[in-house]
Amino acid sequence: MICAGIDAGSRCIKVVLFDTRAECVVRAGCADQGVQQRALAQTLYHDLLRDAGLDESAVHAVVATGYGRARIDFADTTITEITCHARGVRHHLPDVRTIVEIGGQDSKLVRLNGTGDVRDFVMNDRCAAGTGRFIEVVAERLGVTLEDMGALAGQSQAPARISSTCVVFAETEIVGLLASGAAPSDIVAGVLCAISNRVGAMAGRAVDAPVAFTGGVAMIPGMRGVLEKTLGTPVLVPAEPQMTGALGAALLAATLPPREDAGPRA
Repeated sequence: MICAGIDAGSRCIKVVLFDTRAECVVRAGCADQGVQQRALAQTLYHDLLRDAGLDESAVHAVVATGYGRARIDFADTTITEITCHARGVRHHLPDVRTIVEIGGQDSKLVRLNGTGDVRDFVMNDRCAAGTGRFIEVVAERLGVTLEDMGALAGQSQAPARISSTCVVFAETEIVGLLASGAAPSDIVAGVLCAISNRVGAMAGRAVDAPVAFTGGVAMIPGMRGVLEKTLGTPVLVPAEPQMTGALGAALLAATLPPREDAGPRA
């Protein structure tokens, strides 16, 4: 049985096609977000079906999640990203009790109970200073790629202190640090520490282990190590950490009743 999950995030749209019988991902893809969210999601969905040699009628159900989930009107239903990320992470790491998800425009800390259900969560969606967008701004300012950020931070001898909680003011801080002669490596290390410290503030005194780290920022080399120091515990990164929301949506689609109309949905 083929099920589909669509995660319409703030920065990217992710789609996963999952075969419940073979218990594997058939196809997965990601595209930059834009104004025409529905069209972008639909195109990516259809492209993945075509690449897999599947017709829409073969899909049991489609679940949409994420920031723009309400725009994906060809999905059978929508489910919050908190629930979908929890389901997707538990598929890879069934014993996880805490999930840190840092995306393009928000960050979340989700606590799970022993059966994998969401116990509670904290979200930072009011400022981009604790998110992937902050890293993008810094990379643009320093003229480096996102892939090189981790290696650059690893060269730091004294991470810069970034105190602003607003990305606009933080960028001003960075401009001042550059003007004062601060090394780019120290600035990048300071930015990664600032993002990690915001997660620590959301976590409070302690987190329940095992801890999983997901979202696009989890793909930045070196970020996991910084987070481990902040939280004081090892941190696991699942395979394809940017896709866990879409994967969870696809897995939850398998629990829906089959469509009465097996014809094309979009």
